[in-house]
Amino acid sequence: MYFFDLDGTLLDSNGIWLDIDIAFLGRYHIDPVPADYTEYVTHHTFPDAAAYTRDRFRLPLSPEEIAAAWQEMARRAYGEQLELKPGARDFLLRARGAGIPCALLTSCMPALCRAALERHGLTGLLSPVLTTAELGLEKGDPALYRRVAGAFGLPPEDCALFDDSPVACGAARAAGWQVFGVADPIFAPRGEELARICGPGRFPFAFSDPLPLL
Repeated sequence: MYFFDLDGTLLDSNGIWLDIDIAFLGRYHIDPVPADYTEYVTHHTFPDAAAYTRDRFRLPLSPEEIAAAWQEMARRAYGEQLELKPGARDFLLRARGAGIPCALLTSCMPALCRAALERHGLTGLLSPVLTTAELGLEKGDPALYRRVAGAFGLPPEDCALFDDSPVACGAARAAGWQVFGVADPIFAPRGEELARICGPGRFPFAFSDPLPLL
């Protein structure tokens, strides 16, 4: 069975949050976005990042108002703007034609995930949609992949993850899954690491490639 990440794998979306930071802070004449600010908000939850943003820039908004503004900007991007990676839809169609079940396994917020899938007509090609928010485990935890394989009654070696993140690929590999690394600019400096994790011929994986055999 194939499992796909969304952001940076099927969807060309990894740069969207920096774009949102630039647009949101630009409303308050904060330009450029400080690099250490981006580092902080990237690695903290929405509520923490919103509170930090208010306090750091002394914005006349509550953390809840800031988070709501971010979510609305992201909803528009996922539902109206972001494009699929080249060949992604055709790959899913080929997998369906070959009788290979495909599911989504993502840390994207469920509402944003649904908006992107509906826009690109992928809902019927990816079932079920599994999110870390609903599963209560992060993609860097091998326990996530063991749980998912068990839920489908599959041995780990019959599960394949397609992902752009070295952390996610490493955790899935530790759980016994097959892993295929999809290149994305955000992880370009870690290409050698991802190649080692995935193994020969599995990074960079392109959606124009043949369907992997499990």
